[in-house]
Amino acid sequence: MDTGKISTWMDQAQPILVAFGLKVIGAIAVFVVGRWLISLVTKLVGAAMTRQQLDPTVQRYLVSFITVALNIILVVAILGYFGVETTSFAALVAGAGVAIGAAWSGLLGNFAAGIFLLVLRPYQVTDYVMIGGVEGTVLELGLFGTTLTTPDNVKTIVGNGKIMGSDIKNYSANPYRRVELVAQLAGSADVHKAIALLKQEVSKVANTSTSPPVDVEILEFNEFGPKLAVRPYCHTAHYWQVYFDTNKTIADALGAAGFPVATHPVKVYPV
Repeated sequence: MDTGKISTWMDQAQPILVAFGLKVIGAIAVFVVGRWLISLVTKLVGAAMTRQQLDPTVQRYLVSFITVALNIILVVAILGYFGVETTSFAALVAGAGVAIGAAWSGLLGNFAAGIFLLVLRPYQVTDYVMIGGVEGTVLELGLFGTTLTTPDNVKTIVGNGKIMGSDIKNYSANPYRRVELVAQLAGSADVHKAIALLKQEVSKVANTSTSPPVDVEILEFNEFGPKLAVRPYCHTAHYWQVYFDTNKTIADALGAAGFPVATHPVKVYPV
C-alpha cells in the first residue's frame, strides 16, 4: 500500500470534507432556527386570529396551511444552500399543485366556500334555514359541507359550494316569522264579518304573536268568491304548530258561524 498516495488523497479530501461538514452544520442551524421562526410565526398568527374572534375551525386550517407552506420554503432554501437546483423542484411542486387542484376542483371549491361561510356566518348551528334548495335545522357547519336535519327527520349534507352559489334563507335570524294561509269564501259570504271573526279566533291560537297582530285581508276574487289571506306571526320554533292549528281554526270558526261552503258555480244551458 502506497502510504504517500493515501496521505496525498487525505490532504486533498480534507478541505472538501471540512467544507461539507461546515455546510451540514450550517444547514442544521438553519433548520433549527427556521423551525423556531415557523413556530413563532404560527403562534403569532393564531393569537391574532383569536383576538379577531375567528372561528376555531378556520384558525386550525389556516395555521396548518401556513405551517406546511413555510416548511416547504425552508426545505427548498436548505437544498439551495447545498447547491441543489431548486428550480425544477419548485416546478414539480407547482405541477403537483395544479394536478391536485384539477382533480379536487369540486372539493377545493367546497373548502373555499366553507371558509367564507365560517367567516361571514350567514347562519349558525340550530338555525332553521333553506340552503342549496334544502330546508331544515343546521346540525353542523363544516369546511366542505353543512349538515341539516330536514322537517321529515332526514340527515342531509349540502356541499358548501352549492350553498354559496344559491340563495340562503335564514328563518331564525328574525324574532318572528309570518305564516301564510288562505280561506276561501263563497260569493254570498259576508266578507267583513269573516275578516273580523278570523282575526279574533286566529289570535287565540297558541304561540301566535300579538305584535305584529294577525293579518286577515282580501287576497283576490276568483270564480268561487273572495279569497282571504290569513297571516298570523310566530317564532320559527312554533311555525308548523301555528300553521296546522290556524288551518283548523279557520275551518271551525267559519263552520260554526254558518258561513256557506264555497262551491264551483255550475252553469246550466237551456236545451
